[in-house]
Amino acid sequence: VKISAKQGQGIDELLEMILLVAEMADLRAEASASRVQGSVIEAKVDRGKGPVATVLIQRGTLKIGTPVVAGVAYGKVKAMFDDKGERLSKAGPATPVEILGLSTAPQAGDLLESVKDEREARAIAEKRARESRDEKLAAATKITLEDLYRQIQDGVVRKLKVVLKTDVQGSEEAVRQSLLGIEHPEVKVDIIHSSVGNINESDILLASASDAIVIGFNVKVDPQVAKIAEANHVEIRTYNVIYELTKEVRAAMSGLLEPTIEEEKLGEAEVRATFRVPSVGVVAGCMVTSGKVVRNEEVRVLREGKVVHQGKLDSLKHLKEEVREMAQGFECGIHIEGFQDFQEGDIIECYTLKKIARAI
Repeated sequence: VKISAKQGQGIDELLEMILLVAEMADLRAEASASRVQGSVIEAKVDRGKGPVATVLIQRGTLKIGTPVVAGVAYGKVKAMFDDKGERLSKAGPATPVEILGLSTAPQAGDLLESVKDEREARAIAEKRARESRDEKLAAATKITLEDLYRQIQDGVVRKLKVVLKTDVQGSEEAVRQSLLGIEHPEVKVDIIHSSVGNINESDILLASASDAIVIGFNVKVDPQVAKIAEANHVEIRTYNVIYELTKEVRAAMSGLLEPTIEEEKLGEAEVRATFRVPSVGVVAGCMVTSGKVVRNEEVRVLREGKVVHQGKLDSLKHLKEEVREMAQGFECGIHIEGFQDFQEGDIIECYTLKKIARAI
């Protein structure tokens, strides 16, 4: 069947062909199967109901009280609702239902399965959670020689590592796209983990091990979890508006950028004489000809317009007294760290280096 989803051509013919093939092959779902299976379509954390998962039943019949596991979520089905919000006591194959009673919100695409009892469901879910956490920790801390080589080739790229928690999967995808859309050649967002549900202890421990921050969107932070975060020096930030979230993340990323270094000229002094001082070395007797010269600031020595030395002005004296700065028109003695070869007529240019913050 020739189709074009973009133009809407052949869709009806395709559906008819699928139904025909299914009918000819006598494909039927096992409504009486002892083990229930279904796919999670959507999941969220409802403020009143708790974790809610929308599941399409594919095999068997799901009933109230059935112990189930889906990804790292587990529990007994406490309530089921159809697409009209009506309560159901059971749901067979090809039936989409909302189920309540899970420990946390599973991920879209997770396989929901019935198990013997809630103890087995919990054991399976906790094993999966441990394996997932171990994988994330290994990925967060492992670096290979190839990684180092690539970083050297590309230049150092700083990362703002994030553990992301949202109320529903629709929000998760929207926030992920917004964060990953913040691009800069020197810094980027690295979402090491994202899931639906309130911020929990596992999120804090993962963030602590990975040197990440925890960002929550439309979720709550339990006081006990906040204490664990404080003890582990993990920053938690929660938002209700995506614009505010991305604005603050941009600011945080800007803080990772190397600042621009700008030079500000302070003044000049001309060498009029040189003196050798015991235990100090050669000191230049100077006249400040413009601006000012300041102790502990950067200087360069110019001779016939060429730089012969750059260093730090580590001693500045006036009438044998150590001073912090000398202004234009005053005489002073200057000693420069690591330099002895002063000559009369040399120009000592004094300047300071300012760090200018950059923004994305």
